[in-house]
Amino acid sequence: MKISYRQVISLTGAVRLNICSSHPLVATVFKQYSTRAVVRAKMARKERKEITQQFTLKTPKGTKDWADRDMVLRSRIFDTITSVFKRHGGVTIDTPVFELREILAGKYGEDSKLIYDLQDQGGELCSLRYDLTVPFARFLAMNPTIQQIKRYHLAKVYRRDQPAMTKGRMREFYQCDFDIAGQYESMIPDSEVLCIAAEGLTALGIEDFVIKLNHRKILDGIFAVCGVPLGEVRKISSAVDKLDKMPWEDVKKEMTEEKNLPVEAADKIGEYVKLKGGVDLLELLKQDDELMSNESAAAGIKDMEVLFSYIAAFGIEEKVSFDLSLARGLDYYTGIIYECVISASAPPSEKPTKDKSQKPTDMDEDVSEYVGVGSIAAGGRYDELVGMFSQSKKSSVMPCVGISFGVERIFSIIKAKEDMSKIRANETEVYVMAFGGGKEWTGFLAERLKVSKQLWEGGISAEFLYKSKPKPRQQFDAADKIGAPVAVILGQEEYEQGKVKVKELGLGENADEGKDVEIEKLVDHVRRLLLTLKQQS
Repeated sequence: MKISYRQVISLTGAVRLNICSSHPLVATVFKQYSTRAVVRAKMARKERKEITQQFTLKTPKGTKDWADRDMVLRSRIFDTITSVFKRHGGVTIDTPVFELREILAGKYGEDSKLIYDLQDQGGELCSLRYDLTVPFARFLAMNPTIQQIKRYHLAKVYRRDQPAMTKGRMREFYQCDFDIAGQYESMIPDSEVLCIAAEGLTALGIEDFVIKLNHRKILDGIFAVCGVPLGEVRKISSAVDKLDKMPWEDVKKEMTEEKNLPVEAADKIGEYVKLKGGVDLLELLKQDDELMSNESAAAGIKDMEVLFSYIAAFGIEEKVSFDLSLARGLDYYTGIIYECVISASAPPSEKPTKDKSQKPTDMDEDVSEYVGVGSIAAGGRYDELVGMFSQSKKSSVMPCVGISFGVERIFSIIKAKEDMSKIRANETEVYVMAFGGGKEWTGFLAERLKVSKQLWEGGISAEFLYKSKPKPRQQFDAADKIGAPVAVILGQEEYEQGKVKVKELGLGENADEGKDVEIEKLVDHVRRLLLTLKQQS
C-alpha cells in the first residue's frame, strides 16, 4: 500500500489509527512528522513571545497623544487665535506636510540640522516641513497672480529638536501663523502684525508678556562696525541669538573660540547687545556717529522710528521692548524681528535636581528641567524669500511680514493656571432617559432614539444609554459622568400622554422634580432652559 505523509495527516483519527497499526513504517513516519510539528509549533510560540517582549508600545520621543480635556483646551486656543486672525481680514490656506528637500534647504541657518528628511519614495527627495513660512513663500511663488494677501495657517510642523515636553518644546507641534504679503507703505503691515501678537496673547488670558523687538538691518550694521566679516554675519548672529538662554561670557566664548571672531570684535558687540529700551534707545543709537555712518544700520533705525509711531497709535507701546540682543537665527529675515516672551520663557533660576553642567547632550533626552518655555510667539519681515523660488519677474519681489504662535508652549502655560477639573471633555447638553417597570416595560429604547433624533435636528447635543432596559441609577450616573446639565425623562405613563419630563441636573440638595413638557414643544423648551443656564454660569 502506498500512502503519502500528507494523506496520513489528512485522515480522521480512527482511520489513521487503523492504518498506523497495520503498517509499522507509516506509524514511524507519522510519529516523526508529529514530533517535528510539535517542535516547530513551540519554536513559533517562542519567537512570537520574544517579539512581543521586545516591542515597546509608546509614542516617538518629542511627541504625545492628545485626548479629553487637553484637546478641549487646545481647541479653545485654536479658536481664540483664529478669531483674532479673522478679525484682521485673514484668509486661510493649507500646504503639504512635506516639501521637496531643495525647497527647505539653506533657509534655516544652523537649525537646518533639525529638519526631518524622508526616504526616497520614488524619485523625489522630501523633508517634513520645519515651519509654515517657507511653504507659504513657495505657495506665493507658484501663484504669481496673488499680489497681496493676509493669510493665516494652523498646522503641524516638525523639528528634531531636543525635547522638553513639560515646557511645550516638542518635535511635532502646531504653529498658528498670520502673514501679510504684498507691496505696502513702510512699517504699516509690520505694526499690525505686532498688534495681532498683542491681541492674540491677551485674548488667551496671557497678560505678563513682552514683545522683544529688533531690526536685522540694525544688527547687521552693528556687526559691520564691530568688524565681523560679511561671510560670518549669520554665524555670529546665531550665537547672539542664544543670549536669552546663555550668559554673555558663554556666548562670547562661542564667538571667539568656535567661530574664530577676534576678542576685540566680540567685546564691541557685547557693548551693543546688552542695550534695551524703547524710543529712548533709538535716540541713543542716533547719537552713535559710527553706527549711523553704516547704511544698513541707518535704514533700520529709520524704520524703527516709523514703527514706534504706529505702535503708539495701536496702544501697545508698553508691551514692546527694543532689545538689541534679539537676533532670530533663521536666515530668511530681512527687516524687523520679534519674539513674545514671559517670565517662564527663561531657563529656571533655581538649581535643577541634577547638576546643570550635566545637562543631557543626547538629542533624544528630555531637558525640561534645564530650559524655560522659550518664546511663545515670534516672527519678522522676510522680503526676499519668495524671490528665491520665483520663476516669474512679476513675483520676484514679494515683501512679507508675519507672526507665528507656538500652540504647545502656550498650552503648557495656560494649563498650569487652569482648573482642568472644570473643563468638560464633551459638549453634551441633554441626557435622554426612560423610567418604567412591570412585565410590559420595554425600556423605551426606540422612543429614546426618536426623542434624541428630535433634539439633534433641533441643534441640541444629546446622548442616551446603549441599553435596552437601563436602570434609573445607571442613567443618572452616565449623565453625571459626562456633566450633562439637563435630562429629558420618558416616563412610562407620561410618554403615552405625549409628554416628557425636563429636569435640570447637578443641583444636589436643591434638585426638583422637573417640568412636564409636551413632546412637540420639547426642543423650544430645552433651548430656553439651556440659554438660561448659560447666562447664569
